[in-house]
Amino acid sequence: MKPEAHTASSDIGSDDDIPLYEARKQIYPQKIRGRFRSIKSAMAFIALGIFYLLPFVRWDRGPDAPGQAVLIDFVSKRFYFFFLEIWPQEFYYVAGLLILAALILFLMTALAGRVWCGYMCPQTIWTDLYMMVERLVQGDRRERMQLDAAPMSLNKFVRKSLTHTIWLVIAVATGVSFVLYFANAPTLLWEMATLQAPAAAYITVGILTFTTYALAGLMREQVCTYMCPWPRIQAALTDEYALNVTYAYDRGEPRASMKKAAAARAAGKPAGDCIDCGQCVNVCPTGVDIRLGMQLSCIQCGLCIDACNAVMDKVGRPRDLIMYDSEANLEARVEGKPHVRRIIRARTVLYTVLILFVSGLMLATLVNRSTEGVAAIHDRNPLFVRLSDGSVRNAYTLRLTNKQLQERTFGLSIAGVPGATLQVIGDDAGALTVDPDQTREIRVLVTTPEKLPAKASLPITFQIRDVATGVEAKVKDHFIGP
Repeated sequence: MKPEAHTASSDIGSDDDIPLYEARKQIYPQKIRGRFRSIKSAMAFIALGIFYLLPFVRWDRGPDAPGQAVLIDFVSKRFYFFFLEIWPQEFYYVAGLLILAALILFLMTALAGRVWCGYMCPQTIWTDLYMMVERLVQGDRRERMQLDAAPMSLNKFVRKSLTHTIWLVIAVATGVSFVLYFANAPTLLWEMATLQAPAAAYITVGILTFTTYALAGLMREQVCTYMCPWPRIQAALTDEYALNVTYAYDRGEPRASMKKAAAARAAGKPAGDCIDCGQCVNVCPTGVDIRLGMQLSCIQCGLCIDACNAVMDKVGRPRDLIMYDSEANLEARVEGKPHVRRIIRARTVLYTVLILFVSGLMLATLVNRSTEGVAAIHDRNPLFVRLSDGSVRNAYTLRLTNKQLQERTFGLSIAGVPGATLQVIGDDAGALTVDPDQTREIRVLVTTPEKLPAKASLPITFQIRDVATGVEAKVKDHFIGP
């Protein structure tokens, strides 16, 4: 028999009695060991290590370039990621990464439901860290419940104060680590310690401290249940073949204690493997009873699987009463049909193809990425000038870009306007120097003789050529006449 999921309306007489707000019920997750707990701990350790330590990783880009491996430099308008340097006009790389991340998340959801929420979501990772601190200071589930129920004492005050103090230290460290990605980490860390850092740094640290402490320490499962939109969105991205944490009700029901189950079996009556010990609920960080079916609060972390397997081992019953399984396979097993497992299906193929396409497009763009560029802006007022000798002149502002970490010299030429002459104000068109990793603006005058073609607007091409390597870059604009 499939257990019925509990609904809010099952305990009340009418919709008019439904409360608009329900106070949070304190959840005391119990410590558990097992395969999925080890995976969660490893993922959290890796993610936290990267976040806190990455700002201090160095990367040699040359004597005049930043030495931080990952740096978002607002001052010079650059994003550095190890050997990559992204300029503002190359924001499409960032957009491509965001699209790629979304597609990977869609594929993960199609394959294994909310696996992102259970193992890789920052809310989950920091909440796990805060729970570990709470468990170390206040004890496991039973000890924490007894401590909260006890009247205030010196022991309780010290334990609670120490817990919140460590939480605040972690929150501050989180905020500080975040701002270190926006400036040279050792320098900014020293400036913050000596109260010489910009006000924006302290404000950002304050905001991150508050949000980390509140979300991971105080709100916890409420963020996943009420604030996060992902559990509501994922319904459109998954289907009956996706793997989710599932209770095998065909094996587990009807539930009974070990003695009652043994007596029922001896009398020839049905008895399930579930002994109704409640361990799956006790270890759940969101307080979900997975035996009631899929629920919005379940983050698919698998801790209930570890707890149930440990109990099944003790009572001598087969493991995987709770396991990662698909709804289609569960229904097939109940009906006595063959095992169902469809990883390759329309949506997974579509997501995979899109991921490969976006990845290939970004890789091709990156491989063919140029380290020089030129942009042109035609003067708007006046559009052209008729000189005393009858010739026509147009003025432009050109921006030359040098993305290399060494000074370069470019030669400038034009094409497309017959008989036109080129003049760079204040410099030689054949030897325009641009500093390392910089741009340079120049004023350019293009003049044609009196006899113009019939068209009032002609396409013109500005071309720069690296004097040393011969590499070229072009930009097109228009030459406007009477």
